[in-house]
Amino acid sequence: MTSKLMYEFKRKLEELERYKGRGTELITLYIPPDKNIADVVSQLRSELSQAENIKSKQTRVNVIGGLEAILQRLKMFKKPPEHGMVIVSGVVEEDGKQKRVTEIIIPPEPVPLYKYHCDSKFYLEPLKEMLKEKKVYGLIVLDRREATIGLLRGKRIEVLDYKTSNVPGKHRQGGQSSVRFERLREIAIHEFYKRIGDSANEAFLPHKDELEGILIGGPSPTKEEFYKGEYLHHELQRKVIGLFDVGYTDESGLYELVEKAQDKLHELDLVREKRLMSRFLKEVVNDGLAAYGEEEVRRYLAMGAVDTLLLSEGLRLERVRYRCPKCGKEKEVTLRDETTKKVICEDCNVEMEEVERRDVILELSELAEQSGAKVEILSTESEEGAMLLNAFGGIAAILRFKPR
Repeated sequence: MTSKLMYEFKRKLEELERYKGRGTELITLYIPPDKNIADVVSQLRSELSQAENIKSKQTRVNVIGGLEAILQRLKMFKKPPEHGMVIVSGVVEEDGKQKRVTEIIIPPEPVPLYKYHCDSKFYLEPLKEMLKEKKVYGLIVLDRREATIGLLRGKRIEVLDYKTSNVPGKHRQGGQSSVRFERLREIAIHEFYKRIGDSANEAFLPHKDELEGILIGGPSPTKEEFYKGEYLHHELQRKVIGLFDVGYTDESGLYELVEKAQDKLHELDLVREKRLMSRFLKEVVNDGLAAYGEEEVRRYLAMGAVDTLLLSEGLRLERVRYRCPKCGKEKEVTLRDETTKKVICEDCNVEMEEVERRDVILELSELAEQSGAKVEILSTESEEGAMLLNAFGGIAAILRFKPR
């Protein structure tokens, strides 16, 4: 999932989380991808007849309205989308006013459960779980006796393979020369490393496009011998991001490896942001291919001059379009999230009406994509990400060229 789509999903959840209803009137319906829509409709019709018995007239009317709105939406589907869907519906309070909200959310991951839920707020916990980090890393722990291969997905570790070796101990059997024994032992070690490499290749290559990196753990010199011997496929060898000392080489060794590598894993995202901001700052200092501030960046986007658009995740701005009710003239302004502004038509001297409101990050991302520019949404956790927001207003760009 692109950073833009993940940001859009996150903002949608933030919006839904703000809504509050009276009593248990807000409905949340989770439909997994393998659920039969006809079965869902059948259950909702049953809930509809039960809702007729709700004592409070307001609650009864609102719950029935929410169920009917969901049933209407379900008519658009013969089967759930690839990842399933979540439908929310209910009367919410916003700025002291009531309004009905009915929305279909297509999540970035498969819906994990079927659930019909009524409460004074929408049930969003399973969706919020999808926002948690789920990058994939390959894991290998080994010594000369055994090896374990696994994957780290977010915070979940999957064991993919476990191998034991036939490498003899350090003490030779009687009747063998020490030189011959050492040679046979080295051959056995090499063969074991090769088996580990083949197994890791088989496990990791199908995931190579989503694999962020590979971590190797074990005692010295085992892990160094394995890495330097290039037993991994060349595409995987390039993805090795660290060697770590661990005391165990079974399944518990994978957990120890992840624990030892925490700083390294955290640094990777920070390093990516550091590189982007370093590249941008270099252009700023040299008065080169850099732009910052909303107005200037918009101008370069319109010219197709932006190579990489840098946006801060901490931006809370909206692009609002107004239209004159008299002459039809339109005007766009950028406002802080959820704020309003009185805009007067210069030609007619009447107040213009608000016709559209869009999140600035999403709007600028679309403008960038139309011209083939890359979009990078930086967190505010790193020093560089905070600098983008605080020093450059959260909107900057590295340019392809600077028009004269």
